Amino acid sequence: MRATAPATAFAALLVGGHCHADDWPGWFGPQRDGVWRESGIVEKLPEGGPEVLWRTPVHRGYAGPAVAGGKVFVMDRQVADPEAGAGNPFARGRIPGDERLLCIDAATGEILWEKAYDCDYTVSYAAGPRATPTVDGDRVYTLGAEGDLVCRKVADGSELWSKDFKEAPGAKTPTWGFSATPMVHGDLLICLVGGEGSVAMAFDKMSGAEKWRALSAKEPGYCPPVVVRHGGGDLLIIWHPESVNALDPETGELVWTVPWPLRSGLSVPTPQLVGDILFLSSFYNGSMALRLKPGAGPEVLWRTAKASEKRTEHLHGIINTAVVSGGHLYGACSYGEFRCLELATGRRVWESLEPVGLERPTRWGTVFVTPHEDRHFLFSETGELAIARLSPAGYGEISRAKVIEPDGFDMRQRPIVWSHPAYAMRSCFLRNDSEVIRVSLAAE
Repeated sequence: MRATAPATAFAALLVGGHCHADDWPGWFGPQRDGVWRESGIVEKLPEGGPEVLWRTPVHRGYAGPAVAGGKVFVMDRQVADPEAGAGNPFARGRIPGDERLLCIDAATGEILWEKAYDCDYTVSYAAGPRATPTVDGDRVYTLGAEGDLVCRKVADGSELWSKDFKEAPGAKTPTWGFSATPMVHGDLLICLVGGEGSVAMAFDKMSGAEKWRALSAKEPGYCPPVVVRHGGGDLLIIWHPESVNALDPETGELVWTVPWPLRSGLSVPTPQLVGDILFLSSFYNGSMALRLKPGAGPEVLWRTAKASEKRTEHLHGIINTAVVSGGHLYGACSYGEFRCLELATGRRVWESLEPVGLERPTRWGTVFVTPHEDRHFLFSETGELAIARLSPAGYGEISRAKVIEPDGFDMRQRPIVWSHPAYAMRSCFLRNDSEVIRVSLAAE
């Protein structure tokens, strides 16, 4: 199956040229910090928008693409009845279908191989998989919405090993599905699972053998595991709906824990460590900043005192992860109000609806923000890509263009695209519920 490729020759030139191009091999990029570090990127989007190098049809899903070794990996879902679950995405019910991993040529958009497996959905918002594939060398790891963890060969998609989280350790599918992208750390693949004593689990990345399991909670939440460097060592941060936890990533041993009960189990955005301050944000409960201390448990620097859905005090994130720059936080709040806060105090500096592209506050209004050099790339749920400078002085947009159709729908039938883009090969790789596209962001 071939994609429409109006600029295939140009794409091939970018891949085969002498300029260095980085990969984006999984959730939040090569260093799992959400920063795009490639050079040779446009300062401003061209008139009429950036060039779409190719388009490849896919089915529905929330899982963002991963780009590595000249290949794009993306998951989707196929159902016999396309209208199943479309009336109210929030509702739950058993929907037959399968999940699929596609491997796409990054230069041409051609599908190189695809692998599908039966997977009936019982989750709310049943459009498709949530977790971005994780590419590590010659292997790619995927986690489906119902807890199917699969390790495959990059070359041909053949399965090397797999786990079903509902069978061992017997975890229950969360309301909104298994969403936390697995993380490779050394020889380990670390996952958010669930169940008694197994909220976090580590497997040998080559064989799939269990290496350790840790933590108990009624719900595992949705936050990807992340390793931060502090006090001369590595800390594995596991944030579930009852507490924020630091573990030894090699053994799973608990280093410290800070209780923080959350409404509806919504631990979602990736925790951000800047200096010695760890920042977290939740839709209902608001924000918390912890000051880490070597050899001791952290201090709660500040925390939202009163949880309120509409009269929000700090940053109530859910789908997007805030970015931290120059001692300030930037991200979309619960109704799309893009805010700047002081990291050290939580004080609100400004807010604007412009980054999300909204005319009025809208529940779950979302924009994904990616730092690049002295500016930021913002991909909105409206399908628009913008370049802007963020500072305590305000939001300074440089340019904006529509790049993809928001053809998904929330419970109010509002058109949205809730998939984090990948930035690699001087391009932005995006997906909605019908296609994956590659958009050139290369400077001439």
